[in-house]
Order: sequence, then structure tokens, then C-alpha cells
Amino acid sequence: MAPKTRPATSPPRSAKVKGGRRPPVKVKSGRDIPLLPFAVLGVLVLLTIGLIAWIVYNNRPTPGPATVAGIPCDQLEHTQVHYHAAVQIIYLGQLVNLAANTGISGDPSSPTCFYWLHVHPANPNVIHIESPADQTFTLGQFFAVWTAWNKAQGGPAEPLDSTHVATFTLTPGETLVMYIDLQDGKGPQAYTGDPKTIVLRAHEVITLEITPPAKTPPSFTFTSGL
Repeated sequence: MAPKTRPATSPPRSAKVKGGRRPPVKVKSGRDIPLLPFAVLGVLVLLTIGLIAWIVYNNRPTPGPATVAGIPCDQLEHTQVHYHAAVQIIYLGQLVNLAANTGISGDPSSPTCFYWLHVHPANPNVIHIESPADQTFTLGQFFAVWTAWNKAQGGPAEPLDSTHVATFTLTPGETLVMYIDLQDGKGPQAYTGDPKTIVLRAHEVITLEITPPAKTPPSFTFTSGL
């Protein structure tokens, strides 16, 4: 009896593949990775950084005006020392008022700071001396503050010397005549020194008259409360 032959076994699956090897696994290249989400993310990051920078820039502390002739500009008016002096500028026989709000920076309705020497519109030609400490102030310091304040508004300098009074420059035929009235009953007294050194005193009236024509200094009355 002939021996039984063992049936041939089925070839492994790999044998069905040509060459007996599995086909290579495809790996996605970088070109197949979606780039749009990354681009959108990058734009959002840049926008966020820009927004933060804008907020920081616009909320940075605003530097206040520099101290002028030893007079700083403070956020609030001081009450420790508070008195008033008046200045009258006479040109061509006419009174020329000091600029309203001189020494008060920012919007007049919402000032950012007050120099210790300043002028309120409600009190024409009156210098308010408001300081945290008792010290001597001069007319020259006020004119320095006036100059700094005026230049900040885009205006000219306001010098004070023997040939200049604010924006007026004396011609060779003109002379600066000065008077000081301490309101002590003596009336206006002639002053011949340097106008910048005139000390500001309570209820003092300083007259700076450019002549000719010569004119008797006009009287000045401080309103109630000054």
C-alpha cells in the first residue's frame, strides 16, 4: 500500500507578495502636514503681542513738565503757603493782561499740573503763589514759568530784562519804568533795579511800563478772597 502523501500546506501570506516581502509603509512627508492652523496661530500670537505693547505704551506714566527756575509743576495746588501779587504791563499807554492759565498745564477744565506760580482766568494779572514751603519767589521766576508754559502751547518766549517785557522788545527810544506798590499807603514807588529780582509779596502790585507815553500806574484792587 502506497504511503499517504502529506498535503502541501498553504504558503504564508508573505509568500503571496511578489518577492516574498511586504510592501513598504508610506510615511507622510512634511508637505502633507496642514500649515493653515500654524499660520493662523502665528498671526494671533503677533496680534496679541502688538495689543499688549499698545496697551503698555498708552498707559505709560506721562512725564510732567520739568522744573523751571526752581519751580516744579505739581498735580495739585498747595495750600501751605498761598498768597497773591499783581503784575501790570503797560504798553503804548494801555494795560496788557497776563495770559490766562499761565503756569497751569493741560486742559484748563482738567489740568494735569500747577506750577507754584500761576494765573487763574478768574483773577486777571494776579499771580497765585501756592507752595508747599515758605520761600522767596521773584518776578523773574514767574517769567521763566510763563516762558516754559507758553512754549509748551507753541508760543514764544516771555523774557524780562531792561529791554524786554514779555513779547515786547523796547526800541532805542523806549524805556522801561517800574513801580512797586506794597499796599502800605505809600502808593507806587519807583524801582530801578533788575526786574527779575523783584520779590513777590502778598498784595504787592508791580507795574512794568514801557514809555513813552508815560502814564501814572493804574490803581489795582484785589478782589474779595485774594
